[in-house]
Amino acid sequence: MEKWAVHPTTRAIRFARKTMTIPFRHTAGFGKRIEYWIIGLMLKEGLDVYVPLVDDFGVDAIIRKDDGTIFEVQIKARSNNVIMGDAALFAALTHEERKNYFFIFYSERMDTMWIMSSKDFVKESVQNKTGKNKGKRSIWFNGTKTDKQTKKKIEYPKPQFEKYIATNFSVFR
Repeated sequence: MEKWAVHPTTRAIRFARKTMTIPFRHTAGFGKRIEYWIIGLMLKEGLDVYVPLVDDFGVDAIIRKDDGTIFEVQIKARSNNVIMGDAALFAALTHEERKNYFFIFYSERMDTMWIMSSKDFVKESVQNKTGKNKGKRSIWFNGTKTDKQTKKKIEYPKPQFEKYIATNFSVFR
């Protein structure tokens, strides 16, 4: 390659930046941005957090406790841009129960985070019996209702999942 030649990958990135719309870039990177934001919050709370380079096993973060216990964490997020009623719908997830494995679910529109163990996720989620997502699991943390004053639909956390709502990461201490 010539000294001043532009590498083909660099050209491809420049082309993508020029042709990709901001909304696509926002949605395509939203999940990763939220993962790093949540990991940053964990670090601020003093947790010992490691980030795998490869996400082959559904592990976005690894937390190590002082006693040596390890937790694997999968972070899932929903943006403001999802349709009304789906702010906290996490669907078509492939998962079998795993020891020391946790999910962190975050809804941007509701600004709410739910933390649950793998065991609780399997217990609380619904497993699809038929169709293209047969065997996959879904969990819907929110309901919708009509605000009596404004007559607009609003989303709210379903009462049966309130025990999983978290404002910190004390579950990992």
